[in-house]
Amino acid sequence: MNNTKHILVVGGGAAGLIAAGFAARRGLSVTILERNDNVARKVMITGKGRCNLTNNCTVEEFMENVPKNPRFLYSSINGFTPHDTMRLIESLGVPLKTERGRRVFPQSDKAADIVDALRRFALKSGAKILKGRAVSLTIENGELKGVATENGGCIKADAVIVSTGGKSYPLTGSTGDGYVMARQAGHTITELSPSLVPIVTSDADIRQAQGLSLKNVTVTVKCGDKTIFSELGEMLFTHFGVSGPLILSASSHMRDIGKKQYAISIDLKPGLDMQQLDARILRDFEKYRNSFLQNSLGDLLPKSIIPVIIGRSKVAGDTVINQITKKQRQDIADAIKNLTLSVTGFRPIEEAIITSGGVSVREIDPKTMQSKKLPGLYFAGEVIDVDAYTGGYNLQIAFATGAAAGKNV
Repeated sequence: MNNTKHILVVGGGAAGLIAAGFAARRGLSVTILERNDNVARKVMITGKGRCNLTNNCTVEEFMENVPKNPRFLYSSINGFTPHDTMRLIESLGVPLKTERGRRVFPQSDKAADIVDALRRFALKSGAKILKGRAVSLTIENGELKGVATENGGCIKADAVIVSTGGKSYPLTGSTGDGYVMARQAGHTITELSPSLVPIVTSDADIRQAQGLSLKNVTVTVKCGDKTIFSELGEMLFTHFGVSGPLILSASSHMRDIGKKQYAISIDLKPGLDMQQLDARILRDFEKYRNSFLQNSLGDLLPKSIIPVIIGRSKVAGDTVINQITKKQRQDIADAIKNLTLSVTGFRPIEEAIITSGGVSVREIDPKTMQSKKLPGLYFAGEVIDVDAYTGGYNLQIAFATGAAAGKNV
């Protein structure tokens, strides 16, 4: 008689592949049910296709970057640390490198190498991958028996690990299926909202800069008088407001956006203090002393942002340079160093990188990831109500919770 336990992992993303690999290593019969033709589609697009897979930090530093339910992650992160992730990926033949902010990437800068490594880990450990979509759990007399599939079939299992992701990026397969199954088992789903998401602003003049991408600018976010985020990096002006890496990072620090007032300040020239910037403007003004203001800032600023800066400074664009006062020059410098935007909201959750909210952590065993509502049901990854800032922390959550589920299922 074959007494091998059959484990079904629903969702072949980062958490699912890690969970499957560790479970299969223990001699369990493991099947990954993945609705897409290829596994880990969301991993493929992370880090602009480069895959920022974790952060080269200590557990304590990691926890400081998890604003939502960090205590729940204490056991799983200690059980599978960022350095454990790095060791595993490198053992699978993918050399890694650490960049600014301790962000960890494959040396090749190809997310596909990470996806291939995760697939290899699961398959070489003994797991199988099956294409299909689970639509509900199969529960008989209060016991978990497996899942029902989209095509009307049923897959029997002794235990099920739900690692279906959240609701962000639905084109990658994250359409909220895991929440349906969790509710079926009696779980509470906390309010779902976008995190790491483009920001909508109310500033009509900014639309003139639509499509402009900036590097080496500083974005600062304030809630009232309190600074909650400030970082140097890249951003993008859009038809609705702002996006890009800096903005996505900033968004994860903005909670209860409907109840609190947030403002974004952009320093277009963070490498120059006000005195240095004024000296630079003076040099340009000397060069263009007989020109109009609107034709005199091209050496300093991108063309599409110039009308915005002139408008914010309240100096007429057709003012001849040799007629501009010292006060007007300072107003121009102020607009460059402090381009302020009023935040009105986030873009839809479908455009977010991460879903904030999910299966309540109060109803999951933090050591094993097993449901407290239904024995044999486990959760891993973004479907759980935990999320973190950018920098590789969210993928590390997927790896750590996946490892915990796989080692304990």
